[in-house]
Amino acid sequence: MTAPRTSRGSPLPERAPTIDSAIRVHNLSKRYRIGQRAPYLAFRDVLASGMARVAGWITRDRGSEAPLRRQFLWALKGVSFEAGQGEVIGIVGRNGSGKTTLLKILSQITAPTGGYAELCGRVSSLLEVGTGFHPELSGRENVYLNGAILGMKKLEIDRLFDQIVAFAEVEAFLDTPLKYYSSGMSVRLAFAVAAHLQPEILLVDEVLAVGDAAFQKKCLGKLHEVARQGRTVLFVSHHMPAVLSLCQRALLVEEGIITQDGHPQEVVERYLRGGASNIAKAEWSLDKAPGDEVARLRAVRVLDTVDTVSAHHQLSKPIVLEMEFWCLKPAVRLNPSFLVYNSLEVCVFAAANLSHDAQWSNAVYQPGLYRALATIPGGLLNDGTYHVTSVVLKDLVLWAAAQDKVVSFEVHDDGYGRGDYTSTWIGVCRPLLHWSLERTGEL
Repeated sequence: MTAPRTSRGSPLPERAPTIDSAIRVHNLSKRYRIGQRAPYLAFRDVLASGMARVAGWITRDRGSEAPLRRQFLWALKGVSFEAGQGEVIGIVGRNGSGKTTLLKILSQITAPTGGYAELCGRVSSLLEVGTGFHPELSGRENVYLNGAILGMKKLEIDRLFDQIVAFAEVEAFLDTPLKYYSSGMSVRLAFAVAAHLQPEILLVDEVLAVGDAAFQKKCLGKLHEVARQGRTVLFVSHHMPAVLSLCQRALLVEEGIITQDGHPQEVVERYLRGGASNIAKAEWSLDKAPGDEVARLRAVRVLDTVDTVSAHHQLSKPIVLEMEFWCLKPAVRLNPSFLVYNSLEVCVFAAANLSHDAQWSNAVYQPGLYRALATIPGGLLNDGTYHVTSVVLKDLVLWAAAQDKVVSFEVHDDGYGRGDYTSTWIGVCRPLLHWSLERTGEL
């Protein structure tokens, strides 16, 4: 095992890291001083200020100006966690929560204010895409420059050069100065160099934020390959599908503190929910209701089977979505509709009363108050949190009245359809399908 590298903000205690830990972080903190920078002063300003201070001492008029108060920001506050050998950990959180600061400390770009971190193995960092590149140098020269900065030897770069160039897809521009590259080309080249370093530990920050769909797919494939090789990856991203598909574990960072450490699905759901509670009812008066001169929403509710407003439902039981709306003009064709999203912002389904209700599917509405009910069958949705967007369509195309994510509800697992299976049930839906099974022959 490579000897551990340590980023310290306080003396390291005499304690050996866990033998299976690639990264060990203990009580890590980072403080930045913020505030207004002092203005640049000319010599005459300095001289006048000095004479004023002397005059103040002579006349005993000291401290007429209040001292500048320093302000501090704690980017990280007492962060502790361990990452095992070969573990892929996603780190999620809002902008400014401290994710990048954590990776910069682990990369030894900046020093912590308190605590310490130990890393066992060769480390490669891709924090700010293109860091270490020189715009006047060619793509070929920047591969060698960036590789050397990341710790690669020339023989190693020579051996991997063709793979790096093929991955980046910049063969035709290798001898062109980097300043003529597009941002996407620079990203591909930077990621290709870092990904081929073959480190024991890879730190990645928002590499999927730039680049086209094909490049993002290739990056994910490379990260999957790194993970399969038993290397440790810390992956910071706002791309939640990538976190869910790549990581076995996730950390949620909020205001410099790790507030949740666990299964990626649970962590991502809490992050996307943003701490909001489920609200099963929304109501408006006519003058404040969402809509236009044709239709306005009066209320949207989530009900159980006995018409009680509820944000919590059993997986096996039906769920009723209720919408009340005003029709404000005569002889208009309206259609109430619902869009249901899961906690990962995926639209599970869109439902509209287009043909199921013979009385209203092609009806012309007259002014008045209307109530529409739509029933979600029991055993359709998987357990989790869902958000409902309510829409009143005009002429089947235009949105006359709508409210995005107006209500939400939670579906709880009551064992429906599980049998003896006890692990997490994946998927958006969880229907109990009709199965048939027969023995068709001899062995």
